[in-house]
Amino acid sequence: MLLRDKTVVVSGVGTGLGHQVAAACVRDGARVVMGARTEAKLAGSAALIDPSGTRTAWRVTDIGDEARCAELAALAVERFGGIDAVIHVAALDTHFGGLRDADFEAWGRVVDTNLFGTLRMTRACLPGLMARGGGSVVMIGTQSSLAAPSQVRQTAYAASKGGLVSAMYALARELGPDRIRVNTVQPGWMWGPPVEAYVRHTAAADGVPESEVLGRLTERMALPELATDADVADTAVFLASDRARAITGQSLLVNAGELMR
Repeated sequence: MLLRDKTVVVSGVGTGLGHQVAAACVRDGARVVMGARTEAKLAGSAALIDPSGTRTAWRVTDIGDEARCAELAALAVERFGGIDAVIHVAALDTHFGGLRDADFEAWGRVVDTNLFGTLRMTRACLPGLMARGGGSVVMIGTQSSLAAPSQVRQTAYAASKGGLVSAMYALARELGPDRIRVNTVQPGWMWGPPVEAYVRHTAAADGVPESEVLGRLTERMALPELATDADVADTAVFLASDRARAITGQSLLVNAGELMR
């Protein structure tokens, strides 16, 4: 068990990747403190992954609100005595479009959530991490910050996540003396609720089978199938664990080989 007796804070726990991350952490021995804006999703995830309620705790959290971030971090300390890792899944990824039609007010909300929100939550967890003598911060980024997909345009989202990668480098240097590691997982097309919805919608709009739409995505990949939410979650668990104790300031693509660096 990679995370035996560790306490992990996970933001953005819903029905997709956040749930998979929390479930993988519990599976690998951790106690998990979950945050998200929707109470029903938090309660549902907790019931599925920890029916006894002994290894999870949750609190409604908006990472745009510094006080809420502090409350989630405090819950981890109060319930489980400290924080060993924080995995940032929470993100605003529903804004589409490019520069020509940009609504910069909407872009500001994307950047505030994805960049500043992640940094708010990280800062709130620092005392708990330092009290443990160090730990791990794992950010969920996106392949789109390196190479924009041709199927959809999400310039604000890509830019916000690119900024997060740049912040990661600085944080790895700043927090390294306290033995706090900072890394990023960058998924490509990832089979889970959002991509499933994209495949259904595109198939209906184009009048083709869903398998054809899926084939359009996988034909560019070295491996013949998409990575899944669970694959990304497993990568985050590794980076959160002591197996990655000498890894910091790194971005790891989980994309079935679509883009190689």
